[in-house]
Amino acid sequence: MEIGIHTFASANFKDKNGNQIPNDQAINELIDRIVFADKVGIDEVGIGEHHRKEFLDSAAHITLAAAAARTKNIRLASSVTVLSAADPVRVFQNFATLDLVSNGRAEIIAGRGSFTEAYPLFGLNMEDYNGLFAEKLDLLLKIRDNEVVNWSGKFRPDLVEQAIYPRPIQDPLPIWVGVGGTPESFVRAGVLGLPLMVAIIGGETHRFAPLVELYRNAGEKAGHAPEKLKVGVHSLGYVAETREQAIKDFFPGYAESFTRIGRERGWPPVTMSHFESQIGPTGALVVGDVEEVAEKVIRHSEALGGLSRFSFQLDVAGLTHEQLMNATELIGKKVSPLVNK
Repeated sequence: MEIGIHTFASANFKDKNGNQIPNDQAINELIDRIVFADKVGIDEVGIGEHHRKEFLDSAAHITLAAAAARTKNIRLASSVTVLSAADPVRVFQNFATLDLVSNGRAEIIAGRGSFTEAYPLFGLNMEDYNGLFAEKLDLLLKIRDNEVVNWSGKFRPDLVEQAIYPRPIQDPLPIWVGVGGTPESFVRAGVLGLPLMVAIIGGETHRFAPLVELYRNAGEKAGHAPEKLKVGVHSLGYVAETREQAIKDFFPGYAESFTRIGRERGWPPVTMSHFESQIGPTGALVVGDVEEVAEKVIRHSEALGGLSRFSFQLDVAGLTHEQLMNATELIGKKVSPLVNK
């Protein structure tokens, strides 16, 4: 199983004295963490896409390219590219260029995003939420698989005998579909034979098993080989030397962050009892010491019929750069070897 780390390039990091650090420091420390992740054996890093004050990931491919110049092995992914609000031609060109810069390590995880601010920002109608993604994913795949493209659709001007460059090193450029909990999204990914990245940020992971089965069944029915139907999971997580230290570090920032998001979405404030249920054996959060976290990753994999990749979303709790560096080292040097043993 590949082990990765995902980030939204948070702008809310604080220093040891509790003061928020400036954005230039935050983005450069993020790149330092990616470089360190490469050195300690992390397989993949993913950067999300948001258009909000609290995140610095509106142009993830730029940050990934900066990291590409300083790394050698780690795979560099979007997590996710909000494809509904983007031009698939530019998405392909950006990541094909990243593939060239990184000597063949770029990946796209295409999704619709967990926030909606991109739609009004780019003049899009939320009523087209489903249609935009389906059409743009179709075009992105056509560009990936054909140097010269003929295509027509509803939301973008037609392409007639249009050559699209540059072409990436990888053939094909890996494109995953990032999904939440919509059955249609799982089926679509299966029909297309694309690898699946499931974002599980709460609840119980085993409840996603029927959706993953839908994906695999749809893929096999469409004629795709089982080994092509890879499944990954993106979950909130954090590792420290002891379980107690992990909870002490992670809970305050996690509670603050998700209580704030909850005010937008109608969720109740986060409590310690809720948090403890989420870090328990069946809960989605993967927080604890090395052995506990490794065991939980394996349980998640078994519950979903086997995972190809598990990626930790580390930066949702306002942790310091030093805490995240320590967690990254523990994941790369201890958790990953235990999981794969």
